[in-house]
Amino acid sequence: MMLQMTVRDCLFLNWALPADALPEPPPPLRYQLHSWQGRDYVFASALLFHQDAVHFAALPLLRFGYPQLNLRLYVLDPDGVPSVLFRRMLMPSWVVPGVRLVTHQPASRARLDFPRPSRAAGDGPWLWKVERGGCFEVRAWQDSPRIGEGPRIGSWEQTVRYFYERPRGYAENAGALHKMEARHPTVDYWPLRAEVSGDELLGRLLPLNAGGNGSLWPGLHSAWLCPEIPFVFELGLVPKVQVAPSMPQPAAGRVISPVFRQPFRDPILRPAARAEVAPPAPPDRRRASC
Repeated sequence: MMLQMTVRDCLFLNWALPADALPEPPPPLRYQLHSWQGRDYVFASALLFHQDAVHFAALPLLRFGYPQLNLRLYVLDPDGVPSVLFRRMLMPSWVVPGVRLVTHQPASRARLDFPRPSRAAGDGPWLWKVERGGCFEVRAWQDSPRIGEGPRIGSWEQTVRYFYERPRGYAENAGALHKMEARHPTVDYWPLRAEVSGDELLGRLLPLNAGGNGSLWPGLHSAWLCPEIPFVFELGLVPKVQVAPSMPQPAAGRVISPVFRQPFRDPILRPAARAEVAPPAPPDRRRASC
């Protein structure tokens, strides 16, 4: 099943979470680990965006859109492909039943009020607001690239590519693991400085259990905004993996220093379908060469 859409004004908020504070991922997935200060960490992201022109490839005239927050963890799949595990998705109540039925994603209702920075004049600040048993707010503005709390992945460009170049996504529903293959080209992005408040909502969506701090999340690792991302999703089902009780299940894949062989201008396609694409001209609003 092919599902097409355009994601607009997508805010990436990234954190490094202690691996021992997270629940085990559903097999056959394993966490992509990074060592930092004597401890293993797993990256997590909250993406806040407008999902526009959503439609099935077979029904191009039937389109709709809505805002969404999705919370994801970064994993390796059975083929060793860098992928994402969708933990929770928040969206307006009217769209939740359809998303659960068609895509089997972990959708829940919330009130979302997101800005459109790509349509606004100036460099911000802009305010994102999510309400679900409390209020989660993000205030952000354009700034120079910066890395906050957590492991270093490499240069700023390598950091963005680590989070962005994920051709596969997985979501667990009713004991089954559903797979999504995503194809989209390279995009522009704006480095941001972000301030987060009310992040106890994140603790409820993904509780942490480490050091007696319960659901306390660390400071941000990095943040940026992509003005526009065209997506094509192919939905499928992953066969259930049977694990013998006596056989330990590998929980993670360690990454010390990732090596990126392809230039950043390549489109993000399945590995066998990569093709050279000329980079778009940088927008006037963009401060850094990313």
